[in-house]
This record gives sequence, structure tokens and C-alpha cells, in this order.
Amino acid sequence: MATRRGFLGTVSAAGAATFLTQTQAATSASAAPAATDEKAARDAIRNVNAGMRSNYATLKAELVKHLSPVIIVQNNAVGGRFTLINNGVRVETVDPVPEYFELAKSIAHIPLGIYSVLAAYLGDQVPNIPNAERIDPHDLDMVAFKTPGDKGWITPLNTYRTTLGSALTKLPTANLPDDLYTSCDKILTEAVKFIDAIVKAQSFDMVTYNRFAASVYPSIRVNMTFAATAQITGIEGLMKRWRTLIGEQAWSDLYVTVLSIWTTSELNQASIIIRRTMNQAKVATHLIDLPTVETPSDPIAVALDNLARIVQDNVAAEMVFNADLEVADALKGKEDLLSDEILKQIGGTAPAAGTAAFGTAAAAGACPVTGRTAAV
Repeated sequence: MATRRGFLGTVSAAGAATFLTQTQAATSASAAPAATDEKAARDAIRNVNAGMRSNYATLKAELVKHLSPVIIVQNNAVGGRFTLINNGVRVETVDPVPEYFELAKSIAHIPLGIYSVLAAYLGDQVPNIPNAERIDPHDLDMVAFKTPGDKGWITPLNTYRTTLGSALTKLPTANLPDDLYTSCDKILTEAVKFIDAIVKAQSFDMVTYNRFAASVYPSIRVNMTFAATAQITGIEGLMKRWRTLIGEQAWSDLYVTVLSIWTTSELNQASIIIRRTMNQAKVATHLIDLPTVETPSDPIAVALDNLARIVQDNVAAEMVFNADLEVADALKGKEDLLSDEILKQIGGTAPAAGTAAFGTAAAAGACPVTGRTAAV
């Protein structure tokens, strides 16, 4: 039988070169799949994940119907809207917080309302105030975007002043508790005076604004006290009633999902209150703070969809990754499954936990987020 070497030896050099080139081309073509074959293969691989996601979504959609009992909290201007779902049925939706929660916060927000008008016109004034080093200069540049000397703040501030003046005039007939009335009157009166003064002068500075804000801060603290008391009373009263309604056994397995925007998701007020009423052995896994970019159009559906994902991942973690408990814990929590591997490859470490144990921090009188103790 002729070998490749022997065969080449019987042909001319030119013929051999031609044959060799053709043979190599054929070999290369057979070794490297065509581009269409490669795409088809990769698409087939992608379809594996698409199939998983389809199965996962089907399970989640069915699981939503079986989640029970669940309380969904929507943070809003009146202290929160609460929905109880039990045995797949929406039992009740309630705004349980007394009205003076909203009224107290409304007046307490006045300094922020004035600042929001003036902020774009700050120019170079901020470095003249105490604690200016705490302000990111780049953030300031983006907020203070108006040309120095621009008087565009006068018209919107006068409009807000009209709103404040109306509230001040009608305040005596709002039938507020005495201390709350006094604090609201103080905040409104000082705000009107401040606006009148800077509008008359056609200019403002942050030192004067800070003096105004400091002068009403004690009254703002009074309003905060009233608002907090109203929220605690309203929420705890509702939790007690619902606990009696569904019974102790169901309540011990209660899930609570609290929807909020990112800026209020840490130490959310509703979460702080509700956690005390839950089964303490499960509160760490059954009370879920769900930050959103903005209030969803269907908060109930969003809350249930996310809760279903959490519940099924909790079970899947122990079933799929029972050979690696660290990975299982990642699937059960907020971590991405690749987090540890990425940290390992880049030589990094996970950031420190942002919150301390609730009970520990509370007992120490420190903020669970910052660990700082409030100044007395």
C-alpha cells in the first residue's frame, strides 16, 4: 500500500506542492467547523439556559398562588398601605396609620421644600457653611447647575410661600394635638419669615438658610416624635388584629415583604415595627425589604413575584448545592453565585456587612447601619 511519503516521492515537485496545499486545505476545513455550525452549536447551548429559565418561571408563577400567609407593605405618604394574603386570597388592604402621621411629616418637610427651590442656585456658597467637607464637590457641581446671580428661584419660592401661608392661616382649625400644633406653627411661621426676607433682598446665602433650618429643628423633632408614635400605634394595632384573624399557627410562618425606594430601604420604619410582632425564630428570613427604583404600578404582583423567587431559591439551594453549603447560602441570599469566585480571582474580599444584628445594635443604643450612637 502506498504511503503518503512514497506517493509524494513519485510526483514532480510542482505537483507535490499542489497536492500538499489541497490536502492541507481539506484537512483545515474538516477540522474547523463552518461558522454556521458554530453558531448553531452555541445557540443550542443558549437554549439550555432558556429552557431552565422557562421551567423556573413556570414554577414561580404557580408558587405565587400558594404563598401564605403574606403581608405586603407599600411605603407611602400616609404611613404605609398593608395587604394581608392568606390561603391565596387577598383578605384586606388597609392604611392603618393615624392621619396626624402625614400632617406632622408634611410640615416637617418644609426646610427641604425650600432647599429644593434654592439648591440649583447655590453657586459657590456651600464652602462657607459648617461641615462643608462632608459634601462631595462633584455632587455639588451637578446640583448647583444655575449660573451665579440667576434670580430664577424667586418665582417658585413665592409660589411655595403662598402654600405655606395658607397652611399657617388654617392651622388653628386642623384640630391637632397641642404640642404638634405648636411645633407646626413654629415651622410655618419661621419659614414664611425666611422666604419674605430673602425675596425682599433678592438674594440668599447658605449661612442664613442654615440659621433658619437650625431654628426650626427642635420643632421638627417634635413632629418626628408624633409621626413615629402614630406609625407604631397604627401598625402594631393592625398586626394584632390580623394575628388574631389568621391564628397563631399561620402567623408563626408569616412572610412580610416591604417595598420601598432605595433611599428608605435601610432601617425601614415599617420593617422596624413589624419585626417585633413576627415569629422571632424566622424574622431574619421571613421579613424581606425589597428596594425598588420607583413605586411599581402593581406593588402586590411585584412583591409576590419576588417572594416566590426567594422561597423557591431557599429550597433549591439545599437541593441543588448540598455539596457546597457556601454556594447554597449564596443562592438563598442576596449574593450572586459567582461572587466568591470573582473575589477569589481578583484577590478581593467581600465588603463588611452594612447592618449589625438588629437586637444588638438596638440594645447598645447605636444605629444598626452606621454603628454610631446618637448625640444627646
